[in-house]
Amino acid sequence: MTEPDTQRALLRLEADGDSDAEELDRLARRLRAELGELDVDLLPVAAELPPGAKGADPVTIGSLMVAFSAAGGVFPGLVDTLRDWLGRQAGKHKIKVTIDGDTVELERATTAERQQLIDAFVQRHG
Repeated sequence: MTEPDTQRALLRLEADGDSDAEELDRLARRLRAELGELDVDLLPVAAELPPGAKGADPVTIGSLMVAFSAAGGVFPGLVDTLRDWLGRQAGKHKIKVTIDGDTVELERATTAERQQLIDAFVQRHG
């Protein structure tokens, strides 16, 4: 996407405390696959590996940059997909969505609480 109305959101998946790096990688791959069905571009997140490191750290594994059109209601659909994905997971995972330094944290809250939070975020960035 190279249109001037393109926005980017950094998604950071945080698995519950019982998950290891392998589980986080598996969760991140499932989330990427589901997001790949949307009208968004999935971009890599640059990772700076320390000297001698053999792989990415858990924060990098669970991070994904998403580029989408600011027009056409793509962002609310993205947020709905994230919310639905979280609802289908067995663990108490959360996803942090950051746009222009503004972050919202999606997790297993009541439907009303999540909707209130998402509506406020969408109004600022949708």
